[in-house]
Amino acid sequence: MRALVTGAAGFAGQWLCHTLLRDGWDVWGLTLDVPTVTAVLSADERAQVAWRAGDVRDQETLAAALEASRPDAVFHLAGVSFVPQAEAEPGPALETNVVACAKLLAEVRRRRAAGTLDPAVLVVGSGEQYGRHDAAELPLPESAEQRPLSTYAATKAAQEVLALQAHRRDGVRVVCTRSFNHVGRGQDARFLLPSLVQRTLALRGTDDARLLLGNTTPVRDFAHVSDVVRAYIQLAAVGEPGRAYNVCSGQGWSVAAVAELVASRVGVRVRLEEDPALVRPVDVPALVGDPSRVQMDVGWTRRLTLEDSIDDLIHAATH
Repeated sequence: MRALVTGAAGFAGQWLCHTLLRDGWDVWGLTLDVPTVTAVLSADERAQVAWRAGDVRDQETLAAALEASRPDAVFHLAGVSFVPQAEAEPGPALETNVVACAKLLAEVRRRRAAGTLDPAVLVVGSGEQYGRHDAAELPLPESAEQRPLSTYAATKAAQEVLALQAHRRDGVRVVCTRSFNHVGRGQDARFLLPSLVQRTLALRGTDDARLLLGNTTPVRDFAHVSDVVRAYIQLAAVGEPGRAYNVCSGQGWSVAAVAELVASRVGVRVRLEEDPALVRPVDVPALVGDPSRVQMDVGWTRRLTLEDSIDDLIHAATH
């Protein structure tokens, strides 16, 4: 089996390449710059990936990557994934998260119409697409209304509309995900859990250990990235084309509860304090997904807990 992974050098992209290689796939990785060092892939694994440098916003780059890889499955992970970055630079976020997906699908459509290529195409979206819902509605099934609050969430919702339209009109074998928070070794410290782990580790040995947080009450759904990419592979193989799937744990944790759990795993007693400078102006109070569809359709279940995810980050930061 042959896979083309866009965004292959990113956090989830590396974990996906790692798992595909372990499962015996031939892997082509499309990325802006071919990495010489990777946080997740070993040197041997990095050498096994057929890397291609290029921008997913460029049509010729996408066409060349498809021609070279001749994939059985395309995993479209490339995108702007940091919410504040998308808010600060909405133009590039729109081009990367929406326009690039449209160009990729156009290339697949052309080859499918010509009878030369018909890959499964997994398009990775976000649980943020759901936006604000009452707590009584949680966990959210895929039938819940999408009410994106952020630029990032809006681009992901638009990407999904385009992807499902490609299936309805032209039969492209598209499967979409609405992926909730996923964490693990190699994740950028701008994101909540790796940031909490790094800052809590720095408090070891401190008498008055104060941990500054932004919004402490939002509730989020966390899964380990290794479980998430297993879901991607299973969905590409046997997911129903033209459907969207939540990829999530189904369990919600408040930011304050996560911070306390991190402190407990690190072995530090901390005092949580809210820092107004870290509070985001637009925040969904609670976002928890229902994983029933992905569990029933492809038999996916998560194997690792939030505690496992935190321990993974702690081990990566201390070894």
